[in-house]
Amino acid sequence: MKWFRRKEKQPIKPSIEAQQTEKLAQLGAQLSLWRQEKNLSLEELVGLTRISRRILQAIEEGNLADLPEPVYIQSLIKQFADALGVNGVDFASDFPLGSPKINFPQNAWKNTFVGQLRPVHLYILYISLIFFSVNSLSNLLNKAALQASNSQSQLQSSKESPLTSQHLTSNNLQAIKSVEQAVQIGVILKSSSWIRVVVDGKTDFEGVLPQGTYRTWKAQEQLTVKTNNAGGVLMSVNQQAPKQMGEPGKIEEVRIAAKPRI
Repeated sequence: MKWFRRKEKQPIKPSIEAQQTEKLAQLGAQLSLWRQEKNLSLEELVGLTRISRRILQAIEEGNLADLPEPVYIQSLIKQFADALGVNGVDFASDFPLGSPKINFPQNAWKNTFVGQLRPVHLYILYISLIFFSVNSLSNLLNKAALQASNSQSQLQSSKESPLTSQHLTSNNLQAIKSVEQAVQIGVILKSSSWIRVVVDGKTDFEGVLPQGTYRTWKAQEQLTVKTNNAGGVLMSVNQQAPKQMGEPGKIEEVRIAAKPRI
C-alpha cells in the first residue's frame, strides 16, 4: 500500500499595496500618539511641517488612498516625525516603497536595449541627464542675459539720441521697466525635496519635487525660495552658475530682490 504525503500550501505573501497600507497604519498611529503626548494639534503641525492638514490627517489615519506616490509618502512621514523631535530618516525607512512592475513579452526582453542595461549604464545615463539639465539652464540664463543686454543697449541709444522720452511708446517703457527689475531663478533637484517659491509676495508653488526636476521662476520685485533639504537643491540666479542651497537635510530660505540694471 502506497502512502502519499500531502503537499502543504505555501503562505501567500501580501502584495506591496497591502504591506504599505499595514505599515502606514502602524506609523500613522505612532505619530498620532507622539503628537498627542506633546499636546500639539494638527493645525500646529501644519505650521511646523508646511504640510496640509488633509495630508497629515491621512497619514495618522493610515488612509493610503488620500496620499501621493509612495516615495512622497516616505518623505512626508519623515517631515512629520522630524517635527515631533523623532529621527525622521530612521522612522520613515520602515515604510515600504516597492518597485514598479514592467511586463515584457516572453523572452523578448533579451533582444531589447533595456535587457542589456547594467548599473554602470544607468549611472552614466543619470549623469548625462543631470549634465543636460544644467547645460539647458545655463543656455536659458545666457539667452535671458543677452535679451536684457540688447534692451539696455537700446535704452542707452535712446538717451544719446536727440529724441526725448516722449517719443517712446508705452510698450517700450514697459519693456524697459521689466528689464530693469526682473529677476529669474532656476532650480535643479539633486534629490527629492519639499520646496516653496514665493513670487512678488504670492506663493507660486509649494510641494515635493522628485529628483531630477528642473523648474524656473521669474519676478519683478522679489523671489523667495524655501526648502527642507538644502543639500538636494541647486539654485541659479540670473547669470550665475547653479549652487547648492545648503547642507543636506537642513531647512534653508533664500530671498532675492530685483535690482535695477541702469
